[in-house]
Amino acid sequence: MKTTLNINGGLQVVDVVEGTPLLWVLRDHLELTGTKFGCGKGLCGACTVHLEGVPVRSCQIKIETVREAEISTIENLKQSAPKLLEVWTKHNVPQCGFCQSGQLMSAAALLSDKNNPNDAEIDDAMSGNICRCGTYPRIKAAIREVAKG
Repeated sequence: MKTTLNINGGLQVVDVVEGTPLLWVLRDHLELTGTKFGCGKGLCGACTVHLEGVPVRSCQIKIETVREAEISTIENLKQSAPKLLEVWTKHNVPQCGFCQSGQLMSAAALLSDKNNPNDAEIDDAMSGNICRCGTYPRIKAAIREVAKG
């Protein structure tokens, strides 16, 4: 099945079997390996990407459902959220790094939707992302700092 995808502002044509999860199209066909495979059930958040600006679990999205929707991956954050990346590093959020792409994508979506999220809004937006290293306080601090400007 040939499909044209709008990935990070550019069009990409892929030829994959119907039912292929978006995650595998990104990683295996487009070599955008920043999006990680975690649980495969949409529970850990490691595979989070933006679909029309909304954070979604790419392991659960079948390729035929996205068609020409705007998809943004972690590779696009250098252009769309450079301040977030800078502050994330400043707060020493990354440890093992496995969850970072999903965490960053969820944080970027939150900050694009809410200029100054409160703690409850941060907790709600980030609740679907699991960090094995337990850097949740650093994540929250980084989001707060970006929100302050």
